[in-house]
Amino acid sequence: MGGFSPIHLLVLAVVAILLLGGGRFSSLMGDVAKGVKNFKKGMAEPDDETPAKPSARIEAQKTADPAFDRDGNRVREDR
Repeated sequence: MGGFSPIHLLVLAVVAILLLGGGRFSSLMGDVAKGVKNFKKGMAEPDDETPAKPSARIEAQKTADPAFDRDGNRVREDR
């Protein structure tokens, strides 16, 4: 039981063609090919939208002032 051999795959393909019918199977494969072609076309086209402004980096933001010091005394008043 090491997996599917080429004979198993061939039998499976013949059964799929018999169940789906030759015309339906070929139209299904044509639809898949059109989808792949449209996907590749979409990936190759550059985006028309202007890129969004990147958000500020976390390191560049001001750190919050602590409300308490190390001993637990209040350093600033709440808003």
